[in-house]
Amino acid sequence: MSLKGTRIIDLTRVISGPFCTQQLADLGADVIKVEGPKGDPLREQGSKIGGMSAYFASFNRNKRSVVLDLRKTEEMDKLKKLISGSDMLVDNFKPGTMAKMGLSDPVLEKLNPRLIVCHISGFGQTGPYAARPSFDFVAQAMSGFMWTNGEADGPPLRSGLPISDLVAGLYAALGCAAALAVPATQRTFKSIDIAMTDSMVSLLAYMATEVFATGQTLPRAGNDHPLVAPYGLFETSDGHIAIAVSNDQIVDRLFILLECHYLLDDPRFANNEARVQHRDEIRAEIQSRLIGQTTEVWLARLNDAGVPAGPVLDVISALNDPQIQYRNMVLEASGQKGENIPILGFPIKQSVDAPELRCPAPELGEHNDEVFCQL
Repeated sequence: MSLKGTRIIDLTRVISGPFCTQQLADLGADVIKVEGPKGDPLREQGSKIGGMSAYFASFNRNKRSVVLDLRKTEEMDKLKKLISGSDMLVDNFKPGTMAKMGLSDPVLEKLNPRLIVCHISGFGQTGPYAARPSFDFVAQAMSGFMWTNGEADGPPLRSGLPISDLVAGLYAALGCAAALAVPATQRTFKSIDIAMTDSMVSLLAYMATEVFATGQTLPRAGNDHPLVAPYGLFETSDGHIAIAVSNDQIVDRLFILLECHYLLDDPRFANNEARVQHRDEIRAEIQSRLIGQTTEVWLARLNDAGVPAGPVLDVISALNDPQIQYRNMVLEASGQKGENIPILGFPIKQSVDAPELRCPAPELGEHNDEVFCQL
């Protein structure tokens, strides 16, 4: 899918909204990022490369930036003119903020009867919590997601990354792309409502299905899988290795490789249900064999045997991994001062109309003249 020829007004800031609009920009849309005089707060966060926040650069490539002080009537009029000639508007303000600005959905529909509007917020535009402020940490906590993370005897843990922002941004981009798939001549006004907490609840997967089926919550299992064994992180002579054994066929391969196939005759390990009940015993059996060789040796043996396994890489190692490099998941954008700004690549690979890096993240107000001259 290509979004070339589509214009999107981006009123978002920080992560969830900019991540959404970046996906759309990567797919070819002309995204006009409207910032206040001080700019997106993310411009001042994290380390900088040549004066540009690397954090900001990672969420705002392929966009144009204009500055508008929306407290001024003439500046708001410029925004309304932009909206009237655009296909979509995305915001991630607290619910009610757009209405206070004079840009409620009914007003937007009058400005542009074919406009698609996407609102991203912590709890959504409706419901008893709609007016509450929220950030990623709160969404992780209230969705049940954080409760699932951590060791069985330890406290709940947040994801190290702002996953609720990112997932909400992806769902928003999906909803926007689906709405834009309708031919422009057939569109009518449409409002899309994306909540960070909803997005996280949608990821509860087997944690939710077990509740539906049994009325009970699965316990936290750390790096193990609560429904499958053996599955988890094991020590080697020089580090750790992640092994994902998802069915009996792969268990056979693992036990043959480790020269302990006779364990399948033990009723404690004969099937997955039994293995889950005796997780500690089977872990000890496997661990006693893996500790004798290095991670590199076991990686080669396990993958050759068809057993899914991988090393635990730090972020630097992951970004430099040959598979990640081959897949162009690390790119370089040219900054305004000629400096190279490394950014993450495009996970969507397409044979036609593939995402491309057209321009780096813009300087604040870089495209004012270019955009407003078109008005």
